[in-house]
Amino acid sequence: MELNELITSINDAIWGYILVAALVGCGLWFTWRTRFVQFRMVGEMIRLLTDSAVDTIEEQVKEKFPIEDKRKHISSFQAFAVSVATRVGTGNLAGVATAIAIGGPGAVFWMWLIALIGSATAFVESTLAQLFKKKHKDSYIGGPAYYIRYGLHSRWMSVLFAVLLTITFGLSYNSIQSNTICSAMQQAFGWSSLWVGVVLSAVGLVIVFGGIQRIAQVSAVLVPVMAISYVVMVIVIIVMNLGLIPHILKVIILNAFGIGQIAGGGIGATMMIGVKRGLFSNEAGEGSAPNVAATASVTHPVKQGLIQALGVFTDTLLVCSSTAFIILISGLYQTPELNGIALTQSALQSEVGAAGPIFVAIAILLFAFSSIIGNYYYGEANIRFLTQNQRVITVYRIFSAGVLVMFGAMATLELVWSLGDLCMACLTSSNLIAILFLGRYAFRLLDDYRKQKKQGIKEPVFHRSQFPELEHELECWE
Repeated sequence: MELNELITSINDAIWGYILVAALVGCGLWFTWRTRFVQFRMVGEMIRLLTDSAVDTIEEQVKEKFPIEDKRKHISSFQAFAVSVATRVGTGNLAGVATAIAIGGPGAVFWMWLIALIGSATAFVESTLAQLFKKKHKDSYIGGPAYYIRYGLHSRWMSVLFAVLLTITFGLSYNSIQSNTICSAMQQAFGWSSLWVGVVLSAVGLVIVFGGIQRIAQVSAVLVPVMAISYVVMVIVIIVMNLGLIPHILKVIILNAFGIGQIAGGGIGATMMIGVKRGLFSNEAGEGSAPNVAATASVTHPVKQGLIQALGVFTDTLLVCSSTAFIILISGLYQTPELNGIALTQSALQSEVGAAGPIFVAIAILLFAFSSIIGNYYYGEANIRFLTQNQRVITVYRIFSAGVLVMFGAMATLELVWSLGDLCMACLTSSNLIAILFLGRYAFRLLDDYRKQKKQGIKEPVFHRSQFPELEHELECWE
């Protein structure tokens, strides 16, 4: 049995309903316990993000609380941009195409569902990351490894998570991003994957050695530009084909429940591939976004939880849907030899002509490259949890932005995606267990936030004395 076949068999065993059921079940539970926070507080999410984009949280905190703090704060908007940079990437262009090619149009429905209910999960995990974050020399630092260690008081489980996340994002996912960029460049320009990989590795290493501030600055510029330009083009295509939209929506819904199934072998396969690709794209419950959510300087943990929940909507309901509509409008998803980024490029070419593949190649370069540097930071944050040895961090930087990027450039599409699915399954399982036990703290924080808002307080404030049982663990909420 070949390596790829072995990994695929293991993935099927893990993902076969068990993890799918866990993701959906947790999402429904958190949705119910937060009283549908992802729907009821959308207005507050947008307000918080808008305020942060105009004025950094650092300035707001110093104005309200004039204390001496030499830390280089990351604003809520910058933290949001880095997390969206990792979400909005290969999963949105190549992942969606793969889901439709394997699972049929119905996979799009399950991607939507996992985003709608998963945004509540994203709220809980990012709120917990803020609550248990720690002070670091350059900024704050935190994530699941920290809330597992200081919330669950489980050292072994926190170490396991840190190792899994470093392998998944810093290494495995970066090979997927690199593989997709190289494939897109070869399809559009005929460029050699070897030399594209060399350039990606060189530029990536320059950026990651600059630290989280440089990553935040680069992401804050790239993310809005690449997302807006891509969505605008899709809107134009949809408007040009407006009469087809009702039919496309009908096909998605019917195929989601196995009616008129075209590919994937039934509702089970369609659901599984839709949830897998949806999770890869929006990362809700995976435990990745909390690592950057913890770096933001806010006055209440719920603020960043709300902003990160908005990131799930931005990723799946906006960008992933854009790709899905392009592919379904073109009708090329029924072409057996087309898969991954090649399917997206061909679909766009059928709508806008020869410029389509070139546009997608440039878009995927921006999408996936920003994901590479964001993925790298997730890994570094967890390595710093394990050790402060600078040599270890340097070796990790070389492997994350250099060696694994080159591996992805030369490996097959099937191998890098199979490895990514396996790593994602292990990582998500450990995080879901942790947030199920710690979710009660996020619920209490949300109740406190809503209570302060009802009292007319525009910017609610949290103090660690409100959680006396955790007061010694919450060093950042003085």
